Amino acid sequence: MLVLDKYTSSFAGLAVVIGLAMLLLPLASPKKTWVRVFLLGLTAVLGWRYIFWRITETVPSLETAGLIDAIAGWIFVGIEALTLLSSTLAYMFLTRRKDRHEEADRNLAWWGSNPPRVDLYIATYNEELEVLERTLAGAQALDYPNVRVFVLDDGRREWLSDVCKRYGAEHRTRPDNNHAKAGNINYTLAQRLKDQDAPDFVAVLDADFVPHRNFVRRAVALFHDSGVGLVQTPQHFFNPDPIQHNLHIASAYPDEQRFFFDHLEPARDAWGVAVCCGTSSMVRVSALKEIGGLPTESVTEDFLLTIRLDSHGYRTIYLNEALTEGLAPEGLHEYVVQRGRWCLGMMQIVRNVYNPLTSRHLRFMQRVSLLDSLLFWTTTFPFRLISLVCPLLYWYFGIIVVQASVTDITSYYLPYYAAVLITLNWISGGLIWPVLNDVSQLIAAWPITRAAAMGLLTKGPHKFRVTAKGGDRTRTVIQWPMMKPFAIFFVLTVVGLLLPLVNDNAFAHVSRAGDGIRVILFWTIYNLLVLAITMLVCVERPRANRPQREHVEMAMVSVGMQRFHSWVLELGVDHARVRGLSGLSTGEMGTISLDDVGDVALRVGAETNDGYRLALRPTSEQRDAILRKLHTADLRPGAGQGNLSVMIRGWMRTLASR
Repeated sequence: MLVLDKYTSSFAGLAVVIGLAMLLLPLASPKKTWVRVFLLGLTAVLGWRYIFWRITETVPSLETAGLIDAIAGWIFVGIEALTLLSSTLAYMFLTRRKDRHEEADRNLAWWGSNPPRVDLYIATYNEELEVLERTLAGAQALDYPNVRVFVLDDGRREWLSDVCKRYGAEHRTRPDNNHAKAGNINYTLAQRLKDQDAPDFVAVLDADFVPHRNFVRRAVALFHDSGVGLVQTPQHFFNPDPIQHNLHIASAYPDEQRFFFDHLEPARDAWGVAVCCGTSSMVRVSALKEIGGLPTESVTEDFLLTIRLDSHGYRTIYLNEALTEGLAPEGLHEYVVQRGRWCLGMMQIVRNVYNPLTSRHLRFMQRVSLLDSLLFWTTTFPFRLISLVCPLLYWYFGIIVVQASVTDITSYYLPYYAAVLITLNWISGGLIWPVLNDVSQLIAAWPITRAAAMGLLTKGPHKFRVTAKGGDRTRTVIQWPMMKPFAIFFVLTVVGLLLPLVNDNAFAHVSRAGDGIRVILFWTIYNLLVLAITMLVCVERPRANRPQREHVEMAMVSVGMQRFHSWVLELGVDHARVRGLSGLSTGEMGTISLDDVGDVALRVGAETNDGYRLALRPTSEQRDAILRKLHTADLRPGAGQGNLSVMIRGWMRTLASR
């Protein structure tokens, strides 16, 4: 009975956290600052209570456990503490939030009858025509009266000049590719500043990002304040990233960057430390001239641009509206390379340009912002790796990294973990999911850890690769080089679990761990689950009819003498899927009437369970109109929050397809 009472009482902290959440959250809005402060403050306190307990009571001592156990224990708890420090800074930022929708509404015409001149720079290197024409069609539809569109082509492709003319854009090249994207923009801007119609503002888009019609108009509105140097808008993606796609969860699990763009950036803006993220931004040209153009000391020139503008008295602010949409990396390799480059660029800034602890001319909050980014990249991903290693140390060598019982974990860790999940999901509307968040970190953990070490410890220069977009995605591809380390960890973990059954020495470890064996066992099984899903992500499914957006509208389909009212469920420039038709034969010709496009020629394709797939044959003008219809409307693509039941069904489909 005494043991049972002790076990039951260990849940008191968890019960208090859940009770407070049930009492408070139904009555409060995530926009209430005092509620955010209370919940995030409680989360931080519980986190540091847990770490204090970890340091004082769970690290193996040198006298009783031995040198190796003590070293391993201190390494793990040290990384864990630094990870919590990183999380605590994020909690601090999230206590506030800034929304600028009304400010943009009030200042849509602050310039009177003389709208500022805006250049839109589309930076490109090796993107294919399909990617570029989508962006150009969107740029052609911009509703701002005084904008010129430039395609900055570091690939120096002659055919692109004709494409640009078709869309009313100007094709610009340069003699070399020095300093990559930053150098490309600086070169064209230097030429434009010599012209009589030199721009007042420059908007920047990656080649695969399509502007909505109101992108320029809404961004310019916030430059009514002369102290604003840069306006950043969020990045939304109309296609699923590799994790969403390969696990069949795109409709139920938001893309990995949603928490940053929808919640952390507005919070940073409230603290005056919003950051430039490159594409989908607009910068004041006079401020850019004052700092000598885009900085080139880092491969993440966007983050560095924010700091440099700030050091010259110009603020970066954030407009949280879906004003552009782009193409997420479709391949897992490209997805990982992109994040490794972001990490490398951050390390270059800290090592070579702005050290958050020693650099002059940094505001206090900019130092905190830099420290937050540094800690995120250097602790989150190494912690994910070391969490895989620690149970293996026990199963194979009897090394105990954490000396804790189940009741201890229940008393100290579970209240903190519950507070994190409840608070962050309340703030974000359900974006934080156990296991999946760990999978998204683990998939890139080693490349990011390696990039962090290289950027911090070596002077450089460091080579990097541009994130590839487009290409053939019609086949199933198993990314064996990426899967191999996860498979090795998985096998080692399974074998480690079985060792006590066949090895007396391993069985002796179990008795040595005491009640802590249950903690290690749960930790091991959780790692197996994360590793299994990570390996599934490494099997890249084909992407048919890509890229595409969910699109629903009523349309008239005409085939021969027959006319049908139907629902369009899926639409691309060369295909559609419709519901509500019957009695058609494959190969029949006809037309489909689409709003803002007209009558598009079609060929009836395969029958589905509720309609047909159609092969579309649009004219070039109709093709552009479809692109504008799909990508320039004032809509927000992608899933906005998680849905567990749909996710589980997606996982079942993934397993069934294997």
